[in-house]
Amino acid sequence: MFPCALNGAARSWMKYCTPRRAFSAVRPRLVLGIETSCDETGAAVIDETGVILGESLHSQKQTHLDAGGIIPTVAQRLHRENISRVVQEALDRSGIEPGELTAVATTVKPGLALSLGIGLHFSLQFVRLHEKPFIPIHHMEAHALTVRMLHPVDFPFLVLLVSGGHSLLALAKGIDDFLLLGQTLDEAAGDTLDKIARRLSLRNHPECSTLSGGQAIELLAKEGDRLAFHFKSPMWQLYDCNFSFAGLRNQVTLAIGKKEREEGVEKGQLLSCVKDIAAASQHTLVSHIAKRTHRAILFCKSKGLLPQHNPTLVVSGGVASNEYIRRTLKIVTDATGLHLLCPPSKFCTDNGVMIAWNGIERLKQGKGIMSHTEEVIYEPKAPLGLDITSEVKDAAIKVPPLRLRINS
Repeated sequence: MFPCALNGAARSWMKYCTPRRAFSAVRPRLVLGIETSCDETGAAVIDETGVILGESLHSQKQTHLDAGGIIPTVAQRLHRENISRVVQEALDRSGIEPGELTAVATTVKPGLALSLGIGLHFSLQFVRLHEKPFIPIHHMEAHALTVRMLHPVDFPFLVLLVSGGHSLLALAKGIDDFLLLGQTLDEAAGDTLDKIARRLSLRNHPECSTLSGGQAIELLAKEGDRLAFHFKSPMWQLYDCNFSFAGLRNQVTLAIGKKEREEGVEKGQLLSCVKDIAAASQHTLVSHIAKRTHRAILFCKSKGLLPQHNPTLVVSGGVASNEYIRRTLKIVTDATGLHLLCPPSKFCTDNGVMIAWNGIERLKQGKGIMSHTEEVIYEPKAPLGLDITSEVKDAAIKVPPLRLRINS
């Protein structure tokens, strides 16, 4: 019998657990997805209906936590050491042989150059060996479209992508057709949370030693008083949808330094008010995201860019796993009549499944499919769609106040 190791995919997959020959006669198209854009080595095999047949993921999180941040050369080495095993595990768990694949999809942009290079080099060797079509994937497009594997979401829809490397708002009009409404002007939301966590020395907190910076902030904020510290909301005087988080980080850093002097605490030790700082910084960051998202919704409505029936906001990316962000955005979507959709946390962070699904989307429409003989390059910097941020700014839409009060 065909092995039924589907890693808990919430689908009716029992129909695929048939003898090999019978399975081969009815099998839909299959795509192997490979992800190495930053610090996760991921691979997955899925079919065109979105059933996850097998997946594997090697996380470098603990290594980079110990180092105090992602070191590109270390990430590259770990990708190189693990990619072959991760891909083979995904294939083994799926029960699929390389020759049975329809195509291979791999992240080629944007991301860390050294990390992207490992995934692309491996993938090109793989498709040339097995003579399979190759589908280059835009990492942010993959995040945006993952929700369509889980829910019947039609285009167009609004998407908010927030992660350690990206923060942007866009209108998804098609699988490769996006309007960029706003993006970060300095650093990403996840990067800001990680830097605040490091400055607070949360690695030394007994509850946070194995958590990422964003996870640690979220955990401690649940028991903190966000009103104990006041941080100014970034860019409050600008009526656009761009983000800025560096100024908030500087405010928090100054507040931490002041409290360290007041309490006589050395750098590296924990402040007594660490939970309050976590709560206040998280709330200010999330409020900034919520206000920008609110303006993006109003802009899209004013231009007739969203459907009248069941307009949708999709939130994805690693930071989208934060429950405080999800609950705050729910206030915004309830007030504006949008439907909020967030993929499960395991699909918000980088993974091979989202890359494979993006490959399926492209395969179905015949877009971006390359021969195994063609040359492909990776692109560390790659914009998402058509940039209309200046048009959003010119609209100068004022956002009505909303009470963004979330109870822990």
